[in-house]
Amino acid sequence: MSSPLFDHVDSIIARDPAARNRLEVITCYQGLHAVWFHRISHFLWNLGLKWFARLLSMFSRFITGIEIHPGAKIGRRVFLDHGLGIVIGETTEIGDDCTIYQGVTLGGTSLYKGIKRHPTLGKGVVVSAGAKVLGGFMVGDGSRVGSNAVVLKEIPAGATAVGIPARILHPDLPQSADSKTKEYFSAYGVTPNVDDPVSMALKGLIDATIEQEAKIAALEKALAKLCNAPTDTASPSDTKRDLDTIKKWLKE
Repeated sequence: MSSPLFDHVDSIIARDPAARNRLEVITCYQGLHAVWFHRISHFLWNLGLKWFARLLSMFSRFITGIEIHPGAKIGRRVFLDHGLGIVIGETTEIGDDCTIYQGVTLGGTSLYKGIKRHPTLGKGVVVSAGAKVLGGFMVGDGSRVGSNAVVLKEIPAGATAVGIPARILHPDLPQSADSKTKEYFSAYGVTPNVDDPVSMALKGLIDATIEQEAKIAALEKALAKLCNAPTDTASPSDTKRDLDTIKKWLKE
């Protein structure tokens, strides 16, 4: 039976191709160190030693470059990849097997004390570099947040959020909350085979515009031919054909 320490380390090795062995992860991964410091500071926070807990969290921030409030709840096998610049607020809850990249903010939008101000991440969530998740809502199991996205509302399980403000995409690939399953792990929140609905709508508008331009060009050509053709040389059949063409384009 593996220990929780090695279980955590092995999960990091499974998610990071640059990790070569346990010794390297234990000694060189500041994201792992930040989680360790947080376990202690969170314990002190729950004992009521809040000043000592905050002091330890500030020391951890100085050492690792990752700021985690002692009141935040972090599950098992959470991987803070690279980690620099991550900010995790007081009422944040992070589920098991989540992966959070550098520059992420799990923040709040309310100034009221004693309420849920920060997000709750389900199991197996991936929050990509630079993303901001702001508010006391739920980010569903297995969902992903794209790089630099600003999420202001709930994300359903298995979905992907991209953009500013974030839009919800629904992937067509199977999801797994087990981060050690490499087949389904989505680094940096990249989701294959999923198109942004906004970009698809824009593409449809562009295609329709091109089609309309082609019809207008054909209509102008038919009109110019009718206006420029001498009356004595234009046959009735040609004139009728051109008129039928114009009527066809007008109907469309």
